Amino acid sequence: MPHISVKGEKIPASPIRKLVPFAEDAKRRGIKVYHLNIGQPDIPTPEVALEAVKNINVKVIEYSHSAGIESYRRKLVQYYNKVGIDINYEQMIITNGGSEALMMAMNVCLDSGDEVLVPEPFYANYNGFAVQSDVVIRPITSTIENNFALPSIEDFERHITPRTKAILICNPNNPTGYLYSKKELEQLRDIILRYDLFLFSDEVYKEFCYDGEEYHSVLNLEGVDENVVMIDSVSKRYSMCGVRVGAIISRNKEVIKSALKVAQARLCPPYFSQVAAEAAIDAPKEYFEEVYDEYLKRRNFLVENLNKIEGVYCPTPKGAFYTLARLPIDDCDRFARWLLEEFEYDKQTVMVAPATGFYATKCLGLNEVRLAYVLNIDDLRSAIKCIEEALKVYPGRTNK
Repeated sequence: MPHISVKGEKIPASPIRKLVPFAEDAKRRGIKVYHLNIGQPDIPTPEVALEAVKNINVKVIEYSHSAGIESYRRKLVQYYNKVGIDINYEQMIITNGGSEALMMAMNVCLDSGDEVLVPEPFYANYNGFAVQSDVVIRPITSTIENNFALPSIEDFERHITPRTKAILICNPNNPTGYLYSKKELEQLRDIILRYDLFLFSDEVYKEFCYDGEEYHSVLNLEGVDENVVMIDSVSKRYSMCGVRVGAIISRNKEVIKSALKVAQARLCPPYFSQVAAEAAIDAPKEYFEEVYDEYLKRRNFLVENLNKIEGVYCPTPKGAFYTLARLPIDDCDRFARWLLEEFEYDKQTVMVAPATGFYATKCLGLNEVRLAYVLNIDDLRSAIKCIEEALKVYPGRTNK
């Protein structure tokens, strides 16, 4: 029997999805499962996007341009201009979600064995992307004690080696909800200039910044046009995760030229999804105002009520719709599985994402879970009650 590849063995299971079979078993037993493990909003997709797909009138569904439908790219330029980013349609390639965009960036900017510095905890799939691209993630730890702020410049410089070729951030951050300030981004700019590195920035949550805090794009940093690659996606902006449409954006012509060759090899992004994404740009202002207000209410409700539970600490995220909470538990992987296999409260339970999967450093995050506040307030209330009751009886509860 032939063996699978080393890459196949090394790719980690998703902490967000690996417990799905246990959730399915719980549902078969009649248990209602509240999904706080995954960023799948219950917010409706803009009607203009749904109508655009319903009203497609073509006789043949053809390949689009490998870089994406030109009318969509030109319309995206208008969208980015409105949020203060000056680019043109030839500086972007439409991708199969933000995931493909980041994998393109890794493959065209980095060689086998090159190292990427990433503040941890970070979006778990970065580990898988790195394995597939044959590059190495070097984590720089941030902590819940200071709300997961950017590690110090000294921490970054201590980790730089001759193989270091890039820094990767997510802003606003998944899984922590941290929003990097302009000052922090300028510190990163100074590092990448000093060591001639790429800066990859995953900015798919840019619409969700709270408490008067401002989103700043790396594309607006001065003097680093050749170093910066921005990753974007429509999944969360328009609550249409399933269309799988993202973008890789850079003013570095060689990056885009090389990424286009990768894009040509996979032919093109999905046609129907691009139609939906292009139409979604015309969603009325009221749509975003309502969505923003709803997420803000959910965030405040979740954080306030989690912090009322004995032994729980949950910092207030400034962006996105996730938070990492510290619980009085021995092992978050064990706890997350126990919730689905052995616990129920009023025929209900909760699915959480174990935080260990968001760290590259072993043994970190053992008493943390990521929670996505993507459910309505009533469901959040029930989910939080389940967590409270579960912590009273969980056999691995600690006194921390």
